[in-house]
Amino acid sequence: MPDRATVLTSALLLVLAAAAWVSVVRSSLQGDNMMMTMPMPATWAAGTVFVLGWAVMMAAMMLPSALPMISLYGAIHRSKVAPAHRVIAQGVSVAGFAAVYLVVWAGSGVPVYLAHTALMAVPGSGFAYGIAVVLAAAGVFQLSPLKGACLRACRSPLGFLLGHWRPGRWASLTLGWYHAIYCLGCCWALMLVLVAAGAMGLRWVLLITAVVAAEKLLPGGEWIARATGVALVVLGVTVALRPELAMVLRGAHPM
Repeated sequence: MPDRATVLTSALLLVLAAAAWVSVVRSSLQGDNMMMTMPMPATWAAGTVFVLGWAVMMAAMMLPSALPMISLYGAIHRSKVAPAHRVIAQGVSVAGFAAVYLVVWAGSGVPVYLAHTALMAVPGSGFAYGIAVVLAAAGVFQLSPLKGACLRACRSPLGFLLGHWRPGRWASLTLGWYHAIYCLGCCWALMLVLVAAGAMGLRWVLLITAVVAAEKLLPGGEWIARATGVALVVLGVTVALRPELAMVLRGAHPM
């Protein structure tokens, strides 16, 4: 049976994810993602707003599927600590693990923002073909051995922890870093699809979240990843043949 500290930690992480979801839904209903559908210059102010919004969205999207890994880490760490210090030590270690994980995902918003700004600056039909390239490239990555390797690490929390466990004060930060890198390697292409093709719209956020969770948590997740890859390649080819569909995907009417 899970100990009380593990249950409490999991509950707190779920509350954090729920709060992030409330923020994402509220922003979507208020139309805050309209900046994603129009060209704008890359500035420090716009970049900061984007990265902060990205960090909240990543907490909403990624924390639920990372919870098994984080909870298992807390339980294993507890078993290696003296009873008198277990609760505090476990709380600190899990907080460090989760914090590094979220910081890495937040930091990924910087290159995503720059790539999106560059894509939005492409004129005319070139923009639609850029969307088609993103979709097709993401689909090809979903079918690649690198995707498979990263997904296996995400789907096997115990194997990952046994393979990367290190003793010492900074172990939680190191493990959080390794897990975040594998998770980023697993999901970065889907996040590019979310931004480029989906304009970070709520429907796309929900869809990509469902795909990520299904890949990591459901039986046959590898096949779900491959099926998603095939669908993205087909969608990319379709957009290349009918460029007006790019704006439809982004929730806007074709010009």
